[in-house]
Amino acid sequence: MAVSTPVCDFGARMPAFALPDPDGNVHSSDEIRGANGTLVMFICNHCPYVQAVIDRIVRDASELAREHGIGVVAISSNDVEEYPQDGPEHMRREAERHGFTFPYLYDESQAVARAFGAECTPDFFGYNAAGELQYRGRLDASGRQPGPPDAPRELFQAMVQIARTGEGPRDQVPSMGCSIKWKDETPGD
Repeated sequence: MAVSTPVCDFGARMPAFALPDPDGNVHSSDEIRGANGTLVMFICNHCPYVQAVIDRIVRDASELAREHGIGVVAISSNDVEEYPQDGPEHMRREAERHGFTFPYLYDESQAVARAFGAECTPDFFGYNAAGELQYRGRLDASGRQPGPPDAPRELFQAMVQIARTGEGPRDQVPSMGCSIKWKDETPGD
């Protein structure tokens, strides 16, 4: 089932978290924060919306971290009992295959996804250096299929603006993707 994210709640504080990567190394929100902001992405391995843009996500995340002082993390919160392909071993392979330059963390309890109010994969949360939410939009015009190669890099441009000014764009197009697979809900797509 396709789900869209809600409108950005400007100024909402970034929830604190500490989650393991597939190798069991715990990463905290404090260590992930960048000097100029933080990008928290809820993704998973099986979602066609994520797969359509995963290489663009990696490209933008790498450039944001390297050139703009943005800390970046990806979190998978899906129920792995119903969706085993989203489990830690598969996460490790996915990160290696696509060359993730950021931690890919496993939210087994789903408490972190609930604290953020994550709705779908991909779901992007862009925070300024003070940890205030400034972006809750899409990566670009892609959907279940990649958008055109020259599609405006909406998330990237928003995060660059946040790094420079501390404020995100007021006009944001919601992200759309597969619903997060909650443990207490009936399996969907």
